[in-house]
Amino acid sequence: MIILIIIGIIIIAPLVGGLLTGIDRVITARMQGRQGPPVLQPFYDVLKLIQKESIEVNSMHRFYIYVSLIFVIFTAVILLSGGDMLLAVFALTLGSVFFVLGGYASNSPYSTIGSERELLQIMAYEPMVLLVCVGLYYVDKSFFVKDIISTSMPAIVHLPGVFIGLVFILTFKLRKSPFDLSMSHHGHQEIVKGITTEYSGRDLAVIEVTHWYEVIITLTLVFVFFATEAPISRVFALVACALIYFLEIIIDNSFARLKWQQALNSAWIVTGILGTINLLILSYFH
Repeated sequence: MIILIIIGIIIIAPLVGGLLTGIDRVITARMQGRQGPPVLQPFYDVLKLIQKESIEVNSMHRFYIYVSLIFVIFTAVILLSGGDMLLAVFALTLGSVFFVLGGYASNSPYSTIGSERELLQIMAYEPMVLLVCVGLYYVDKSFFVKDIISTSMPAIVHLPGVFIGLVFILTFKLRKSPFDLSMSHHGHQEIVKGITTEYSGRDLAVIEVTHWYEVIITLTLVFVFFATEAPISRVFALVACALIYFLEIIIDNSFARLKWQQALNSAWIVTGILGTINLLILSYFH
C-alpha cells in the first residue's frame, strides 16, 4: 500500500503541477489581452523537448539537474504522504543547491550569473520556510504533516503572520515576478535564460518537470495551514490553495522584476517582522 501511494504521488504530482502551469499561462494570456496557448501546452512542450537532442556541455552539467529532480521528488513524497516537514524542507533546499551547481558546471557566464541569483533567492526565502516549520511545530508539537492536519484548529488561526510571510516568499519558489531573478518562464523578459541557458532537449524537460513538482510542494505548504481533522476543512484548504495560486499569477503580471538587493531585503524584512513577531506573540499567549 505504501509503495502504491508513493508511485501515485510520483505520477500524479507532476501531472497536476503541469496542469496548473497550463492554467497559469491561459490566465496570464487573458490578463494581457491575448488568446494564449491551450491548457495542455506545458505537456506538449515537455514531450517536444524529450524528442530533441540534448547538447551536453559536460557530464556534471547534466548530472546535477537529475539529482535535483530526485531530491524534489523525495520532498513531494514526504509532504504528500504526511511525513516530516522539516526533512522535506532540507531535501528541497538540497535539490535547489544541486540545481545551482548545474548552472556553475556549464562554465557559461550567463549560467553563472543565473546560479548566483538562484543562491540569492535561496538566501531570501529559506529563513521564512524554516520559520513556517518552527511555527507549525510550536502550535502542533509535531513536524509531521499528518499530525498538523489532524488537529481541531487550523494553523492559520495561530500563525497569520507566518502564513502571510509564506505567501510572500512563494513568489520566489514559483519563479514569478517581481522575484524571478535566476531564470524566466516568459520569453519577452530576457533573451538569455539565466541558469538554464546551456540546457536543451531532455535536460530542459527535466527542469520543467522539476518545477511542476515544486508548484505542488509550495501549494502543499499552503494546504497545511487550513486543513484540520474535519473533512470539510480539506475542501476549504484546496480553495485556499487555488486562491493563493491565482494571487501569485496576478502579482506576476502586475510587477516588474526587482533587483536582487530589493528582493533579498524585502524577504528578510517580511521574515523578521511578520514571522518573528508572530512567533513571539504566540509564545507569550500559548
